[in-house]
Amino acid sequence: MDFKALVLIAGVVGGIVLIRKVRKDSLSALSLALMVVVLAASMILYPEPSFSAAERGLKVWWDVVLPALLPFFIAAELLMRLGVVHFMAVLCQPIMRPIFNVPGAGSFTMAMGIASGYPLGAALSARLKDEGLANKTEAERLMCFCNTSDPLFMTGAVAVGMFKRADLAGIIIAAHYLSALLVGFGMRFWKLRSEKTPPLKSEGSFILVRAYSAMRKAQREKGKPFGELLGDAVTQSINTLLSILGFIVLFSVIFELLRIAGVTDAISLAISRVVPDSLIPKALHEPLVSGFFEITIGTSMASQAEAPFVARVAAASAIIAWSGLSVLAQVAAVTQPSGLSVLPYAFARFFQGIMAAFFTVLFMRPHAARWSLPAFEPYVPAGSMAWLRSIGTATTTGLVCLAAVAFVSLVISAAREAYGKKRT
Repeated sequence: MDFKALVLIAGVVGGIVLIRKVRKDSLSALSLALMVVVLAASMILYPEPSFSAAERGLKVWWDVVLPALLPFFIAAELLMRLGVVHFMAVLCQPIMRPIFNVPGAGSFTMAMGIASGYPLGAALSARLKDEGLANKTEAERLMCFCNTSDPLFMTGAVAVGMFKRADLAGIIIAAHYLSALLVGFGMRFWKLRSEKTPPLKSEGSFILVRAYSAMRKAQREKGKPFGELLGDAVTQSINTLLSILGFIVLFSVIFELLRIAGVTDAISLAISRVVPDSLIPKALHEPLVSGFFEITIGTSMASQAEAPFVARVAAASAIIAWSGLSVLAQVAAVTQPSGLSVLPYAFARFFQGIMAAFFTVLFMRPHAARWSLPAFEPYVPAGSMAWLRSIGTATTTGLVCLAAVAFVSLVISAAREAYGKKRT
């Protein structure tokens, strides 16, 4: 037996002995400290790649995240402080509780999450818990299906920008939101016997009157002038976005260092030995590994991979639904101060990724022949005002979603009242 083998055996035995003697909490702390030391040493050894990765992360935040999310964060905070979420809580209770087993206030979170994308849905779920409009379990259910990608990213960045196919947008969006809604329906059975948040107390017989009464009551309880409410909303939004900036930059650097160390290549090689090519083509292994860490890099690599077109689009849909460890860390940052667990969200994202890929293949198969045609002429928003068009698109999406949920809820409420009068 050579010297290297003896050293390896001694290291393994020593590690087992150390694990048996060290308490679990001490071992966890030691592991975290070791990982941070390795990360810091790697940044010192590779300063230029680390700087370039951090610069890319900062550019993404400044060019995309800040202008796209800041208006929605401020608007969501203002709407909550003005009692609009209480209005929606009463109005949409008849549809949100039976389908998703969450309070009616979740309709507000769902609409804003669909309109603005990651991680506003998770942040608003935590805010509902803080405001007493949902309990811990309900807030965790909400963030599992309300924290989705925004339609503009799937349309402009992925379908048009990466695949050069504007006609793919509808398929990617449909697969994404359908899988999210199915996740939401599935999560209604999670901790089914847990305590439910009681409906808001309000006056009036008609549901719209009760909703308005709840909103006015919330406004009277706040009792602050609009200027103070606006200042608080801006401060809260900026603090949240600065936290998101830190995670974007950090994970951009971590992913670059892992790529330099060959970790991503090793994971891709391990996948290729376990997963058959008939299920996932070998050319998509590296894009999927990259997408496991970061959504934009993964979808871009999937669009350029040497694989069948349908498989590439399905891989991109899976990556969008999973959203990457970077978004997962952002979600943890905005929800853990409220005491929410990120584990249900991580499992939900994983299963949504599988379902999104399945629906993408399902929607594309009936028209498989057309995907071999030359790409359509894409339309790419350009210029310094592109972010303004993105806000308009997202606002329209959110309003349409809210209107649809409110309309269905009104129909259900009217039917219940008519049935009750008929019985009496």
